Amino acid sequence: MVVVWVVIAVVVLAVLYVVYRFNRLVRLRTRTQEAWSDIDVELRRRHDLIPNLVSTVQGYAAHERQVLENVTAARTQAVNVAQTGDPRAMAGAEDALTGAVRQLMAVAENYPQLRAAELFLNLQEQLTTTEDKVEFARRFYNGNVRDFNTALQRFPTNVIGNRLGFKPFTFFAAAEGDRAVPSVQFPSAAPS
Repeated sequence: MVVVWVVIAVVVLAVLYVVYRFNRLVRLRTRTQEAWSDIDVELRRRHDLIPNLVSTVQGYAAHERQVLENVTAARTQAVNVAQTGDPRAMAGAEDALTGAVRQLMAVAENYPQLRAAELFLNLQEQLTTTEDKVEFARRFYNGNVRDFNTALQRFPTNVIGNRLGFKPFTFFAAAEGDRAVPSVQFPSAAPS
């Protein structure tokens, strides 16, 4: 009779352990999905700001057509890729958009009237704030992905998680081109 109670106790403890691990994975997965949602919100805001910025610059810098087309094409690509929900593809498209916007801002530096325009300054400030929020959301998401994936890979949770259908998340990482160290060169000093 004691053996039966011991077996029942062991089975109950095993079931409670599986329930605990399952609930922990669900909690971590939900936090990761919430973090992804934060990135999505900020990227949508960014995608909405860029056409306004382009049209403002367009009024001042009409002959900078190629730069404006690049920004528009990069934004379109980022919006299309965002619909896939694939963090790797989205990271690449967003990095391309960031580069195009940086090029647009560099062009804007050549137009003092544009830099002084209140609408442009407001849009530039909103875009800068949004870029900061995207970076924060990206870090928060990647932290949650790290926690979830680590929990999912630890023994014995990896056995339980795989059997219950949990899959690892993909990091929202920068493209390889963004990891290159920029080259800084100073003009040679003129002989005295």
